[in-house]
Parts: sequence; structure tokens; C-alpha cells
Amino acid sequence: MTKAQSTASPVPTADGWPRRRAAVLRDAVGVGLAVGALGLSFGALAVVAGFSVPQSCVLSLLMFSGASQFAVIGVLGAGGAALTGAATATLLGVRNSLYGLNLSALLRVGGLRRAATAQLVLDESSAMSMGRATEREARLAFYATGAAVFVCWNIATLAGALGAKVLPDPEALGLDVASPAAFVALLMPRLRERRFWAVAVAAAAVAIAGVPLLPVGVPVLLAGLVAGAAALALRKESR
Repeated sequence: MTKAQSTASPVPTADGWPRRRAAVLRDAVGVGLAVGALGLSFGALAVVAGFSVPQSCVLSLLMFSGASQFAVIGVLGAGGAALTGAATATLLGVRNSLYGLNLSALLRVGGLRRAATAQLVLDESSAMSMGRATEREARLAFYATGAAVFVCWNIATLAGALGAKVLPDPEALGLDVASPAAFVALLMPRLRERRFWAVAVAAAAVAIAGVPLLPVGVPVLLAGLVAGAAALALRKESR
């Protein structure tokens, strides 16, 4: 064997999979850290709303849906009924079932693995799996992002809940607006289209009108129903 042969670099793979895999994993960790940071806010606000540290952590472990979790502690913390909090959380979580319908053909899992996979169906994991060059890359993006968000969110929930026990007033740090601010940031690109402004205004008007008249949490439910109906109507018109 010649010196040139012994020092030759390995032949690169034809599809560049190692490079693309590394990129997917890097992005997944970044998303996990960014989204998980909101878990600090959730953990602290859950304790402020009257949840214990173990209860806050169990909610993150089992429900694991940021919007739904904030809805539950928001309604119960304001004195709303448990049924109203559950209904609001369910309405916000419906979108995950729609993601699941789209992902079922890609993931093709069953049994206990299907149940475990369902826990990772999130906005972030679903979005990261879309537009990938191959199914292999799409599946990796889904699982890596879902796992990263799950780990970071639960660690941050515990840290936020413990921190709330130490801080005299967690809301003074602005933690109560962290989640709404994040959702506004996600919605801003959509609001460039006029039809989405119409949906947002209609839902907001219903929520504001219902606040002085309805029990805590119900205005949010009505706003969600109005937004869904308006979105469906606009979709039919566009067709």
C-alpha cells in the first residue's frame, strides 16, 4: 500500500447524510432550548396560581402542551372551574390531533410506540419534519425536536417552580407575559395577510365582550370557536 493510499480520506457518502443529520440535530437542540425556556415561565406561574412543585412537573410530563398548560393554570388561578380549564386546554390541543393525521403516514408506528410518539406531536416537531428531502430526515427531525423540547421543557418547569418558591413576586419579572409574547411573535408573519386580521379581530371582539358576562375561561373558548369558524369560512371562499 502506498503512502497516498494509506492517508487518503474516507469516501464521502453519496447523499451527504452525516452532514444533514448533524444539521437536523443542531437545529433540534436549538429549538428545544428556545421553547424550553418558556417552561421557566410556566413553572413559576403554576406555583403562583396555587399548584405545588410536583403538580406543576406532572402537568408538564403528562399534558406536555405549552398553550394548554398555560390555559389550565390561567383559568384555575383566576378562580375558574376545573371543567372550564379542561375544555379550554382541549380546544387549544385539538391542533395536535390534526398534526397527528398528517404525521401518521410518515412515522408509521403502532402499539406502545404510537402512544409514546403521540406525546411528541407538537407545533415545533411537526414544523421541523416538513419540507425535508427524505422521509429519513423528516423522521429524525420530528423525533429529535420532540425529544429536545420535552427534556428542556420539563427541566425548565422544575427550575421555574422551584424558583417561584424563592422569589417574593415572580410576576414582577414579567414571566406572566412571556408566553403571550411568544405566541404574538409566532403569529406576526401570518398577520401580514388581511384575512388573518379579520379572524383575529373577530375572535378578540368576542373574547372582550364576554369577559364581563361569562365565567373565567369561557370567553377564550368562544373566541377559539369563532376563530375556527371564521378560518373555515375564509378557506371556502379562497377555493
